[in-house]
Amino acid sequence: MSPRALVGVSGWRYPRWRGDFYPTGLPQRLELTYAAERMTSVELNGSFYSLQRPASYAGWYEATPPNCVLAVKGGRFVTHLKRLRGVERALANFFASGVLVLGEKLGPVLWQLPETIEFDPGLVGDFLALLPRDTDATAALAVTHDGKVKGVDTTPRTHGAVRHALEPRHPSFDSDRARALCAEHGVAIVVADSAGRWPTMPDATSDFRYVRLHGETELYASGYTDASLDRWAKQCETWLGEGHDVHVYFDNDARGHAPHDAVRLLARLGVPTAATTTPDAT
Repeated sequence: MSPRALVGVSGWRYPRWRGDFYPTGLPQRLELTYAAERMTSVELNGSFYSLQRPASYAGWYEATPPNCVLAVKGGRFVTHLKRLRGVERALANFFASGVLVLGEKLGPVLWQLPETIEFDPGLVGDFLALLPRDTDATAALAVTHDGKVKGVDTTPRTHGAVRHALEPRHPSFDSDRARALCAEHGVAIVVADSAGRWPTMPDATSDFRYVRLHGETELYASGYTDASLDRWAKQCETWLGEGHDVHVYFDNDARGHAPHDAVRLLARLGVPTAATTTPDAT
């Protein structure tokens, strides 16, 4: 398949977007559909805060267009509370909670680390080695879940690769050794734009790119100028030309810029969406 530009937002349920990006009166249950019809991907972030249910993943699957890709944010219980140590059962619970219900729409799983985790090759390497690389391995891990999972679905809907992306936030990860370790495991290091708060690491460590745009001049708040989006579009085109799928998620949601910026970047890339190909889209 040709490399794809998968551009969207990190989450979609933000009151600030209502009456702005979302038309006044749009029912809350239709917000994901409205966003997904105007983008090519969405990053599911509720999974970061707590274990979801298979019914939730099924609902998100049904609410999005056929070609939409749904990235899934890994649970903070694994990254922030357990801090990557002794996480075998926690990973099983996470994948048993319904991730595989997304079937062919399942995009990369994002593992965001807290700023306080420094690069430790043993710790990070052990964690990366635990991550399942295809749907069958994911299902095999999921069946080892414990009773903490309230809803369970360990059945792979499709058979294929499962990609992972790592977003470190400590500067010690900006090193050749960290990049080599991620490359060894085929895990993408996130290219993070965070108004200078966290390291930006553009080197390829896998066969796809994963970008999170948190705000160019003000974290989570500032929008991207035309010139900035032109530069990001050019960079995305370079990566696509190298044969990489490119995932870009705007996280500058505090003032409602994220969805507008995602649509503007897609327009620069000339990527059609459900809304542009189906005039009566929601």
